[in-house]
Amino acid sequence: MITFYINTTGFEVTDKWESGCWTSIECPTVEEHNFLLSGLGVPESFLSDIDDNDERPRREEEDGWQLIVLRVPYRKDPQSRIDYSTVPLGIILKDDIFVTICNNKLDILDDFVVYSIRKQITIANHYELVMRLMLSTSVWFLKYLKHINIHMMKVQNELQQTVRNKEIVELLRIENSLVYFITSLKGNDVLFYRMVHTKNIRDYCDDELIEDVEIELKQAEETTNIYRNINHSLSNSYSSLISNNINSTMKQLTSITIILMLPTLIASLFGMNVTNYMEDTPFAILYIIGASVVLSLLLYLFMKKRDFF
Repeated sequence: MITFYINTTGFEVTDKWESGCWTSIECPTVEEHNFLLSGLGVPESFLSDIDDNDERPRREEEDGWQLIVLRVPYRKDPQSRIDYSTVPLGIILKDDIFVTICNNKLDILDDFVVYSIRKQITIANHYELVMRLMLSTSVWFLKYLKHINIHMMKVQNELQQTVRNKEIVELLRIENSLVYFITSLKGNDVLFYRMVHTKNIRDYCDDELIEDVEIELKQAEETTNIYRNINHSLSNSYSSLISNNINSTMKQLTSITIILMLPTLIASLFGMNVTNYMEDTPFAILYIIGASVVLSLLLYLFMKKRDFF
């Protein structure tokens, strides 16, 4: 889907491409690819790079064109093996052309447009728009991290009630999402500093905006690290708890087996076809049963005192 935005006091949708407009493409079709290649003259290699879902954050120049790749957070399908991941957002610019392209439908871009209208943001140049998109990306990382934290606390509460494989798997899903987040944030951070220092972005953007981007990037990175450490500790703690429960269960079963073995041993001894000096005793069976019960009870009390139960 292709959308053209013009900036006055915020971004507004326009029906066709205009010089200096922002061309936003999500889940591009063949026709939209052809428009970029034939209509705007975008290098084909740029589009090929963006099609790679594992493309890392970077900046590239070719014949006056620039490609900036950001990793942005993405909420995946509920049936997926993870809840959140990251996908590449390609930013292509040259002179009066500014294009963003992504192979997935993102919440970030729609929210950014709504925010620009509400705050009546006026964009002076392409690099300022790049910085604002980086800022919005970092903010959405933090939004998704809040959702992850809520999910993590819910799983923790469930684990306090009962330890099951389902909750452990949920912690693993969260761990995978956090790994994608921290890797992408580090890449975006490196890209940001390279752009600031090598492209001299300060000539195009005010220092306050650059500082905001830096702060949000660091906050998102630190928050992800904190949540990842907490999740890792939870996983280790509950894995140890499961192992401890198994050991405790095995100890109890072993103790029960030993207690039950004692009456069996006594009955086996007196049931042998040899002289045991109780053949003529009328109440021998009662004595044997009584002795078995007493000895088993004494063994049970001994094991309970030693905390086998």
